[in-house]
Amino acid sequence: MMSRRIVTVLVLVSAIVAPAFAQADFVARVLIVHEGDRLTIYHQGRRDMVYLRGVDCPELKQSYGKQAKRVTAAYIANREVVVRNLKRDRQGRMTVDILLPDGRQITHELVKEGLAWVPPGGSGDQAMKDMEELARAAGTGLWSESNPIPPWKWKSTRPAHHK
Repeated sequence: MMSRRIVTVLVLVSAIVAPAFAQADFVARVLIVHEGDRLTIYHQGRRDMVYLRGVDCPELKQSYGKQAKRVTAAYIANREVVVRNLKRDRQGRMTVDILLPDGRQITHELVKEGLAWVPPGGSGDQAMKDMEELARAAGTGLWSESNPIPPWKWKSTRPAHHK
């Protein structure tokens, strides 16, 4: 009975708090690029771990994982960026779109350079799916490999402590 009340309260709190995460664009500084698609940003006195929306970069131990991290860092590390569409995904992670100073999205650049997948059924837009097809057809980045393994499949084959 008590656990049912707790769940009800958590659901209500989530419904009230969730819209706050879908806030307007804001400027943040990228403090750390952990992986190609995972960053720590600083905004209004707080640090937040965020994930780039609509893409999945190779894990660091996969082919092109370190390159994806380097390219992301080259674009945005220690720079102020525009953060758009801060939301929580199904796993509860904060996901964002990051705009470069010229208005391009970092995710678009990673996909075009063959350094990220657009996961099937994900939130990737049609433009990103088209960019992925072009990179694949050109053999760019990870698409130069004969059979690149998407990170979500790669992680499922690894022991938990090796991810």
